[in-house]
Order: sequence, then structure tokens, then C-alpha cells
Amino acid sequence: MKKHILFALLLGLPCAPAQTWKPVPGGLTTKWAAQVDPADPLPEYPRPQMTRKEWRSLNGLWSYAVAPKDALRPDRFADSILVPFPIESALSGVRRPLKPEERLWYRRTFQVPAAWKGRRVLVHFGAVDWHASVFVNGRPAGEHKGGYTPFSFDVTPLLGTGDQELVVSVTDPTDSGTQPRGKQTREPSGIWYTSVSGIWQTVWMEPVPEASVAALRPVSDVDGSRLNLTVVTRGPAEGLRVQAVALDGGREVGSASGSPGGTLALAIPSPRLWSPESPALYGLRVTLSRAGTAVDEVDGYFAMRKISLGKDEHGRTRILLNNRPYFQLGPLDQGWWPDGLYTAPADEALRSDIETMKKFGFNMARKHVKVEPARWYHHCDRLGLLVWQDIPNGNLQPQAPNNLRVSANGPDAQRDPQSAAQFEAEMKEMMEALQPFPSIVVWVPFNEGWGQYDTARVARAVKQADPSRLVDAPSGWADRGVGDICDIHVYTGPGIEVRDRNRAAVLGEFGGISMPVEGHLWGSDRNWGYALRQTPDELYANYARIVSTLRGPLALGLSAAIYTQITDVESEINGLLTYDRAVEKYDAARLRALHAGLYEPAPAAEKILPEAGEWRFTTAAPGAGWEAAGYKDDAWEKGRGVLQSAATDLFAAGARWDTPEIWARRSFDASFVPVRLWLTLVHGLESGEVYLNGEKVFDIAGLRPSRRHYTHFDLGPHASLLHPGKNVIAIHGRQPNGWHGLDAGLYGVAK
Repeated sequence: MKKHILFALLLGLPCAPAQTWKPVPGGLTTKWAAQVDPADPLPEYPRPQMTRKEWRSLNGLWSYAVAPKDALRPDRFADSILVPFPIESALSGVRRPLKPEERLWYRRTFQVPAAWKGRRVLVHFGAVDWHASVFVNGRPAGEHKGGYTPFSFDVTPLLGTGDQELVVSVTDPTDSGTQPRGKQTREPSGIWYTSVSGIWQTVWMEPVPEASVAALRPVSDVDGSRLNLTVVTRGPAEGLRVQAVALDGGREVGSASGSPGGTLALAIPSPRLWSPESPALYGLRVTLSRAGTAVDEVDGYFAMRKISLGKDEHGRTRILLNNRPYFQLGPLDQGWWPDGLYTAPADEALRSDIETMKKFGFNMARKHVKVEPARWYHHCDRLGLLVWQDIPNGNLQPQAPNNLRVSANGPDAQRDPQSAAQFEAEMKEMMEALQPFPSIVVWVPFNEGWGQYDTARVARAVKQADPSRLVDAPSGWADRGVGDICDIHVYTGPGIEVRDRNRAAVLGEFGGISMPVEGHLWGSDRNWGYALRQTPDELYANYARIVSTLRGPLALGLSAAIYTQITDVESEINGLLTYDRAVEKYDAARLRALHAGLYEPAPAAEKILPEAGEWRFTTAAPGAGWEAAGYKDDAWEKGRGVLQSAATDLFAAGARWDTPEIWARRSFDASFVPVRLWLTLVHGLESGEVYLNGEKVFDIAGLRPSRRHYTHFDLGPHASLLHPGKNVIAIHGRQPNGWHGLDAGLYGVAK
């Protein structure tokens, strides 16, 4: 305890003894929870993309109170909360929800070091969810709306002598409002998780001169071998000059000078290009001067990295990294922790997730409807992990349910103007805050139609704000034909859709194979996944099947695939790891070897049997040999696929089928005998069998129905069953109830 008090005195922190705080017991925890020091939690420098030597963390034990939303400031702050862990988390020491009709109050004191005298003092907040009002010594410093973005206030005019009082009040409507909130809900279940309110990223302060550097915005130009840098300043700008120096291992390799706010072009001869295999980073030193005298200096970094679209040797549009086709494979990453919820218990924990993804053989991650602290992206930059960054979603209208989505084929929904303005304001702040991180290569403004509106305009706005990255608008099945990417979700998958020749085709979500691990579950019941498996062998076999099948979509032009997901999250147990990160459900070496084959150049595949063609079918059991090539099916019904009981969002009604069983056949000509063959299948079947020229090639059993996109299956050794000329595919399907659907196609790679 003496160590904690001495440390607090040195930094001017409140001297609350360590034993006044402990995590709320009884829940799932990570190994890092035991390392949390209440005198100095998350002590790392919080802004690695732009550093100064002098700063002070304001993390630690604060006093707090919860009062009615419209009540005045409480007279007493009797209880302690550990900042920056949200009030709903165990690591906060509180673990209680903040209701929409309540206001959360924080209070602490601090001292400004004597060495900072004569400079401006900034107080920074990494993120506060959602509406924060800040007071220093009883006077307002400012307010901020937005749960995912950093904000700062110059508190210099509010400071006195000795102890300074810092008070923050927070309100958060969570799922009763329209603000961006990602997957937070007050009634968590399935894919919706425990709400997060209040301070959840580092609070800190630093001294700056009257005129200072506010932000660095580097944009690499790989083709021109230069860095284009914009330096944003605060304070009086008259007479200011900026000098920027690029460093490679401490050696100067480029420099430029100019005015603040303009573009400085730093030539970088023979640049070392950044990639997941070689994450080369350059140092950056920026000096602000007036009349030849330096007034401010910051250090940063950048990478020479280009992300773009282009054609491969077969004429298919691909995502290019540094002007070469580069297949991206990685997990969906929700960024939740059982003990800290939105807040990782330690910087080491943040880094560990990224290191695990790399160990598993992934080269990217999709950060799913959440924004991380700057240090997470810094670790991705340093370790070499590409990032697809979602913009956290809100709802269309007040009181809208969590799963409100726009129609896949219909027009965009209308959004409340105030809600739209808030979404776009927060999106702009997020993009500006994350712009310096080279690991981020794709912006995702919408997911699966959640809160989606005015898609074409929003996609254009994102691209105009940052033309150096790609836009995936949206990820999921509410595609509007805009942006750089056509993205589908297929569970368990895999699948691909190529809707036009000028956008890259990606599989934005697939997999979701789940397995509970006793002793590492959020709860004992209500555990959920897209496809449940009970043993590690079953789990790996199914994972290997669908991941190996990606070779087929790759041959059709697939540019990226995102597996659901890196960890279990609360009752959703689809993770490659358990929620507490204690158990890896898969052997890392096996995964790495499996994934390695997907990064090799893919051959070009061609359609052999296009989907949505004409079938011959019957709902009465036919005679023996019905699946053979020579069987006479002239008396059967004719109808175009998808054969189904009702039209879905993505499939127009084909021939009607709503009986418990169906037998269907298609004859087709094959112009070549493939060496690799894949089946595409859309189905609402409980079970069934697929035959080629009378031989059974696939068993439809235990498969998740696919009613939005075609799922792909590798037919492996059965490619030799096809022959030039006439061939027959035959399918027997069973569905006693529910949606009935059936259609299929074939494609392959020639010798």
C-alpha cells in the first residue's frame, strides 16, 4: 500500500489506498485482471501516433455517484470507481448498469506539475460513452457527444493553485437512443452484449505551448515514393513554420518544410513497403517554429503502404496491396473482455489478441462495430495486421429494435435527421482520429443494414474524406452497388457474389462454428453459435472443410474472407478462443498450415452449370435409378430455381415447392473436364443428397440453411465424374417444415 501512496503523491493523484478497490467477484476474468494496479491502471502512453515527452495519466480511483439525469451535481461522491473501466464492468469495482434516466458523476483531484507553468494544460479523454460534460474547479470546460472518439479541453483558464478538481458527468441512452452504440444493449443475448457507459479509455493531461501541433495526418504515396503530410495546429498561427523529418532507424531519409495546414511532400527514396509479412515503419519528427525558434516538437511514425483495386492476370477485380493482388484472411474481432467489457484489462491483453491472430496465420482483422484505443491500432501497425474498420451503428428511429435492418433488395430506409447528423459527425471524428494508422485499409460505414440509410451518399462522403483507403458500404447483404467492394455474409459458408466487374468481391462474414468449453463460459445456459460442435476434432474438421473450400471462391475472384470470430463474446461461443482468452480451441500450427495454402496464387475457375436454371422436379417418390444420367424425366414438372415455398430478400420466387420432399434434376453440357470442382447450393433443407451422373457426391446433413446466398462446397475427387458433353446433376431434398428452398450450380478449374 505504501508503494501506491508514494506513486500517487509523485504524480499528484488522489491517495486512495489500493484495498479500497477490487474487481466485482463472481464473473469470468482474464489472466490480466490480477495485474491491474488501481494506483496506475493502463499506464502506457495513450497516443502513440503523436508523442510528447511530458504527460500525466489521470487513470486510477475516482469518486463517483449516480443520480437522476436532470438532478444537480450530488453533494457527496462516497464510492470509488476505477477509471478507465466502464461502470458496467467488473474491473470498475462497481458492475451496475447506467439507466437512460440516470446520470453518472465522476470526481477526482489532481495537481499540475510546477514545471508546466507558463504553458497550456490540456485534459484528454480517450473515449466516454456517451454524452460527457467536463468541469474543472466547478466551472465548465466543455462537453462532447460520442462514445468512440477522443476529445480534449484546454483547461488552463480554469486552473487555480494547489489541488484542482476535475468532475465529469455522463448520460447514455444505450438502446433507447439513436446514437452509434454498436452491439450494446441493456438486455444482452445472442449477438448483443452488455451495455457500456461512462469513461472507458485513458484520461490524461499534457502541457503544450501557446501554439502547438494538434494532429499529424500522413498519407503515403507509394507510386511517387513520397509521404504527403498535413500538420494541424492549435493556437495563434501567424508566422508559424513546420519542419518534418522522416527517419529510418534514426537515420534521416527525407524532409520537407512549409506552413501548417498545407501538404508537405517528403521524398522517400527506395521506400521499404509495409505489409503483414514486413511491417516496416518510419519515424517522423515534426517541429513547429516561429521566427526560427522552435516552439513545439512531436514524434510520430508512418508507413509506405498502398491499398487499391486492380485486375489480376485473369481480368478479375482484386484488392491490391502495394500494387499486387493480396488475399486477406482474418477473423471478426468484437473487442470485448469479460472483466473490462469495452476496456482491455492491460495493454498486454490488447497486444496478445493481435499476436494470436498472427500466430494462427491470419493477416487481417475486421474490427466489428467498435473503435479501439489508439494503442490497439499501433500494435497492428507494428506487428503487421491489416484492419477493416467498422463505423459503430445506431438505429433509424428512436425505440427501434436492435435488429432493425433495411431490405436487401429494397430502397434504403429513411433516417431521423438528428440521428443521421449525429452518426455522420461521429463517423467524421472516428476517421480523423484513426487516419494516421497505416494498418487500417478499409472503412465499413454500415453492417448488414443496421441503421443503414442513404448508402450511396454516405459511401461517397467516406471516400472523399479518405481516398487513400477502400470503402465497403455495406458489409453484408444490403448491397446498393456502391463503394469499392461487394460484400456478402454466408453462415456457415463460404460463398461469393460477383455483381459487377469493377468492385472486389469479399466474404465479410462466414463460419461461426461454436464449441462450449466448460469453466470458460460467460453463463451456463443460453450459449449460442451458428453451428454447434461438441469436440475439438469435430470443431477442427468443420473449420478445415469450410476454410479449404475457400479455394473455390478464390478461383472466382474472392479478395478477402472474414471468419466469425476470434473470441467467444458473452453467450456467443463462436470464438477461436474462449472469452477469457485462456483456451485456444484450435491448434495454432494446424490453422497456420491450413491458412498458408490460401495465400498462394489462385487459378481461374469457370462456371460449368450456372445457378437459377431450369429444373425438372417431382414431389412424388420416383422409381429406382432416378438420379442416373439416362433416366427419363420428361413427365416431371419444369421450373426455374430457386425452387422455394416463398421468395426471400435476395431470391425472386422460382417454381413453387412446399411439400416435405423433392427430387430434382438438371441436364447440362460440360465444355471441359475440371481438375477441381465446386458445388454451389442454396437450400432450405433438413437433409438431402446430391448426385453427379448417378454417383452420390455430397450429403446435405447438419448444414445451416442458406436463404440469402449460395454456399460453396468442394467436391474434391468427384471432379472426374464429369465428362465432355451431356451430364446430369440430381438432388433429393427433405424439409418437413419451415422455408423450402433449392438451387445449385457447378464450377471448376480446367487442366
